[in-house]
Amino acid sequence: MAEKTPPNKPTESELEILQLLWEHGPSTVRFVNDELSKNKETGYTTTLKLMQIMHEKGFVERDEAGRSHVYKAAIEESATQKQLLDRFLETTFRGSALKLVMQALGNRKTSEQELNEIRNLLDKLKGNAK
Repeated sequence: MAEKTPPNKPTESELEILQLLWEHGPSTVRFVNDELSKNKETGYTTTLKLMQIMHEKGFVERDEAGRSHVYKAAIEESATQKQLLDRFLETTFRGSALKLVMQALGNRKTSEQELNEIRNLLDKLKGNAK
């Protein structure tokens, strides 16, 4: 099955909600609002309105069978990440993956485990290129 790609770029607030839905699965507005409120004060009606807008945009699907509507992500996490990363790479690093990686690795301490995982990924990519 092909991954469903977002029709357009989610806003930062929409992405926060999508991340909760990807992590926790189908959820009520109350649950999403409670989770968002752990990090910043967020009103229930604000969360509800945002999720209604996300439904109109096709980012989430809504099950209206019960008293409380249950929302689930309608777009795939990996497809969304790829789209956002591609756009970020093009606009910020003029399409250069090397510049992106150099900046990311140069800005913080990278653990030995992370470096080993990067080496393994590079080895796999090198093997696929042959």
